[in-house]
Amino acid sequence: MNTMSVESTRELIAAYYHTFNAGDREAFLALLTDDVVHDVNQGGREIGKGAFRVFLERMDRCYREDIRDVVVMVSDDGTRAAAEFMVHGTYLATDDGLPDASGQTYVLPAGAFFDIRDAKVARISNYYNLPDWERQVLGG
Repeated sequence: MNTMSVESTRELIAAYYHTFNAGDREAFLALLTDDVVHDVNQGGREIGKGAFRVFLERMDRCYREDIRDVVVMVSDDGTRAAAEFMVHGTYLATDDGLPDASGQTYVLPAGAFFDIRDAKVARISNYYNLPDWERQVLGG
């Protein structure tokens, strides 16, 4: 059976955001299964740790983000979790298909859903309001 305690899952999700905020990409990637599924906000589905590494490299080039005010909810069997949080960011370099970057700052409410397997994150699905982000970086 693939269950974890609620507290172990809560600690895993807390570590996920802590290592993201710390910029420790190797520790962050170590929290993921090799076949991790990543549903990108309003984008496609990427599979595997290699694809997630490429995603993080793009994120680090284009954005500086700090995840704050994280609230984690966990299923009774510890295999699924959700998090609600605030993203405090700076748009550093223009990302493909998005407005030009010039160091704009933004604050966005966001959420994520997780599947947990073998004490690691097996799926992460992120959601935030892209039109709100665009309005903030365009100064509207």
